[in-house]
Amino acid sequence: MTPSTPRVVHPIEEESYRILRSRLDTSHLPPLTRAVVERVIHSSADPAYAEDLVTDENALRAAHTALHAGAPVVADVEMVAAGITRRETVCRLADARATGGLTRSAHAVRLAYEQVGAGAVWVVGCAPTALFELLALDADPALVIGLPVGFVGAAESKAALRASGLPAVSNVSEKGGSAVAAAALNALLYTPAGAAHPGVADPRTTPGTSKEKTQ
Repeated sequence: MTPSTPRVVHPIEEESYRILRSRLDTSHLPPLTRAVVERVIHSSADPAYAEDLVTDENALRAAHTALHAGAPVVADVEMVAAGITRRETVCRLADARATGGLTRSAHAVRLAYEQVGAGAVWVVGCAPTALFELLALDADPALVIGLPVGFVGAAESKAALRASGLPAVSNVSEKGGSAVAAAALNALLYTPAGAAHPGVADPRTTPGTSKEKTQ
């Protein structure tokens, strides 16, 4: 499936979004922020993400444009890659080795960067060490979705991401994981090119436009 292929939304997903919106008002959020917040909550059944996520609409717009122009997507682990449904991804964990003080996840980031270079979208949902290694590189990413989970290093790595000034999606707490990281990326892929920019109708909220309305 390519990003330009119309996405058919299953009735179960439509009902999930109906329930979500009955419990949480997201209508005040700008388009891509709303798309990311809602899809993360939809994937986790955890409305607390509405207060926990940290996003920037301008960064999301730039990343959305880059994605729809074909920017490569890098995932830290295969579970993240498997959850990204409309784009081939790069994941080098299978080729990585823990060596020289690096974890496998950190080494995989180095290998992926050697492959894709600058301008990629990075999706980290598992390993804080992968996020720390990415921050140590001069990777010049289009966006970093940094949502690793865990009691050791997860919140700290996400705080470091925010402090770096890189365009990012993160959250403040220790929670996160592969499903929510993939969901944040999918929210950008599912929003059609141009739909998140000023003057263009948002198909999630405009009746009768397309089946993307639940994104």
